Amino acid sequence: MKPNVLLITVDQMRADCLHFLGHPVIETPNLDNLARGGVAFTSAYTATPSCIPARAAILTGMGQRNHGRVGYEDKVPWNYEHTMPGEFAKAGYHTQCVGKMHVYPTRNLCGFHNIVLHDGYMHYNRDRSHSTALEWWDQCDDYLVWLRERAGSQQDIMDHGLDCNASTVARPWHLDESLHPTNWAVTQSIDFLRRRDPSKPFFLWTSFVRPHAPLDPPQAFLDLYEGIDLPEPPVGEWARRDDPNREGLNPTTGGGIVHERMRKKALAAYYALITHIDNQIGRLRNALFEFGVSSNTIILFTSDHGDLMGDHNLYKKILAYEGSAKVPFILNDPTGTVGLVPGKRVEQVVELRDIMPTLLDASGIPIPDSVDGTSIVPLGGRGSQAEWRDYIHGEHAYGVLSSHYVTDGKQKYIWYSQTGEEQLFDLQTDPQECCNLSNLAEYAETLGSWRERLVQELTGREEGYTDGVSLVVGRPPQSCLQHIRTTH
Repeated sequence: MKPNVLLITVDQMRADCLHFLGHPVIETPNLDNLARGGVAFTSAYTATPSCIPARAAILTGMGQRNHGRVGYEDKVPWNYEHTMPGEFAKAGYHTQCVGKMHVYPTRNLCGFHNIVLHDGYMHYNRDRSHSTALEWWDQCDDYLVWLRERAGSQQDIMDHGLDCNASTVARPWHLDESLHPTNWAVTQSIDFLRRRDPSKPFFLWTSFVRPHAPLDPPQAFLDLYEGIDLPEPPVGEWARRDDPNREGLNPTTGGGIVHERMRKKALAAYYALITHIDNQIGRLRNALFEFGVSSNTIILFTSDHGDLMGDHNLYKKILAYEGSAKVPFILNDPTGTVGLVPGKRVEQVVELRDIMPTLLDASGIPIPDSVDGTSIVPLGGRGSQAEWRDYIHGEHAYGVLSSHYVTDGKQKYIWYSQTGEEQLFDLQTDPQECCNLSNLAEYAETLGSWRERLVQELTGREEGYTDGVSLVVGRPPQSCLQHIRTTH
């Protein structure tokens, strides 16, 4: 029988929040162990650092030019011919998603046989001025129904008072830990292992909503980080140090000067949510053992994007900096058939579009021609390194802060399309991106080389970001390309 496949994703986890990669305080024993027996990819990125476009890359294996989502926009239908769960299903797998999908319509299966859904707080569903109560109930997620059955019919996911996008306000989870969305995702995943078709291999996507806000870890995990020295955020020489509009007073700020005590509490809660997830991943892996499938289940762990968490006085995601765009990425194969070298670290730059071809390749399933990504299996094997891409191109529409970036994991070039501002970072000597090299004469040739690569990537794009020779400043950004609106 073909191997089982377990894809574990978290929402908004930075790439550096792993103990085995040298983080000074984070506790991630189960992920550390997963990497010890597998391969860690230390230059993994999301090309579009927000939930919707990142998940389009995961589900389709396409780059953003082809899946069409180059910014964040809800309510644009999903209707892709080839999806990862669809290809697994066609190959005879029993497929299941538990947790966050963030697609449209909300309960679109996207090729899965079944989904048990928890997208978190979805503004377009919760806005009663645009949807009736009946429509909301039809689309509401399964976690909320489950929670009300166990904790009371009046319970809601916002009862603790924290905003779903807050990066600076934190408090402990207010109910029993077993009722937390993180525990729920594993409880439902274990239930799938119980009721799956044993005559088929399975593809299970366990998709956690945390450590995305609300920052609400159970008290036991928050206690791990209270009263200890937490890392200070890097603040580059290029970063703003004033806050004229007092954005730091907005609990859903994207940037600003945040009260120091609040910043530290938010960071402690963020770490606590990650350790909570790590513990629950341990619970899920133990369940794989109890159901007799641990030795035949390939596991891939990653995040859809990161969180700046105060880096350069910035918060949340979307921007091209390492805290936002770089993600953890671990592939573990206990079957031994893929040929990974346990404990290996791979520096080549990989992207979320590589997940679908990797897992299909590892399972012996043909990769559709629509896929832009590439299987990373050869990178994790023995012998000489396989030929690989030179860099990736990322972007995100975001008003005046709309930006594009290109990186090989060693250097990064960022271009703000509405202002023309450029940044160049040497990630090997300056991994926290504190020194912008773009204005230094000795880096002029390097800057020009990266700019030319971006011109090549943007040539032919409908927004008109380039004339084929130079970058064009001020062209209106779009959150979705036209072909995704007309054909989906």
